[in-house]
Amino acid sequence: MRYKKLGPDGCLVSAVALGCMGMSDLYGVRDDAQSIATIHAALDAGLNFLDTADMYGPHTNEMLIGEAIRDRRESAFVATKFGIVRDPNDPQKRGINGHPDYVRQCCHASLKRLGIDTIDLYYQHRVDQNVPIEDTVGAMKELVEEGKVRYLGLSEASVATIQRAVTVHPISAVQTEFSIWSRDAVDDGVIDACGKLGITFVAYSPLGRGFLTGSLKRFEDLEEDDYRRHSPRFQGENFEKNLEVVRQIELIASESGFTPAQFALAWVMKQAGHVIPVFGTKKVKYLEQNLVALQIDLTDEQLKQIEEVAPQSAFSGTRYVESLMKLVNA
Repeated sequence: MRYKKLGPDGCLVSAVALGCMGMSDLYGVRDDAQSIATIHAALDAGLNFLDTADMYGPHTNEMLIGEAIRDRRESAFVATKFGIVRDPNDPQKRGINGHPDYVRQCCHASLKRLGIDTIDLYYQHRVDQNVPIEDTVGAMKELVEEGKVRYLGLSEASVATIQRAVTVHPISAVQTEFSIWSRDAVDDGVIDACGKLGITFVAYSPLGRGFLTGSLKRFEDLEEDDYRRHSPRFQGENFEKNLEVVRQIELIASESGFTPAQFALAWVMKQAGHVIPVFGTKKVKYLEQNLVALQIDLTDEQLKQIEEVAPQSAFSGTRYVESLMKLVNA
């Protein structure tokens, strides 16, 4: 396992992180025993960076993580998030809350569900545009001072928001979607800004929510309750157009002896030294396959090939529906 320093003055974390959301929510049927086995296999391999959030489930994913690390707390670096509020009457609807009182309430609840005394990395999951970022981060800073949180992070924050946040307290990580098919973080300047500020950039959905693995061939392969059925990139003509691009990526990967997932992860890690991809899987075999990406150093020629067949403009559809797109880069 390779490790990187978290943020400007943080500890060492694994160079890849395990996203645990799909173990409990949004990606079909859950299997807690299988998921815990996967988490244990990750820890055994030296992958210590586990990613969850209070809205996954909601709440059940934090409970799963808590159960998985009950006897292995020292081996796990736990990142969780607050700020997205689920609507029990509409699974697709999201609210945002960054009020200081809510920050404290969420932290205490997450600590209890996780069964730990301190959250290693606490993210604001989405920026509340009705609450000054200084107020939200100020409340998060108090949690650090009280020993309830070690490091602070933001998710889907704009450069301007990040710059304001660091005036209140150091930000160790910024998490934003980033992959071969989602490069907004480059266009918006977020990855570059993080590098200049010494902030770790955590790339979520580095496998394009599974699309870049090549395992999805038909929209109908998605289970009825799979969140991706509502994603523009997985629907209608967008699905077919994107599938053709992925087929081209598969060919390039296979010529190099890699799986498409390994190739996609290696591509993300190649973009900048301060980038850590957080990939999700429920199964040990996929975990093991994905970890091979740590051994891959893509050549300039391979990077050129990817750009030729899969520039961002090659992909069709926005990464979220319109209402949720308004919540990113805020």
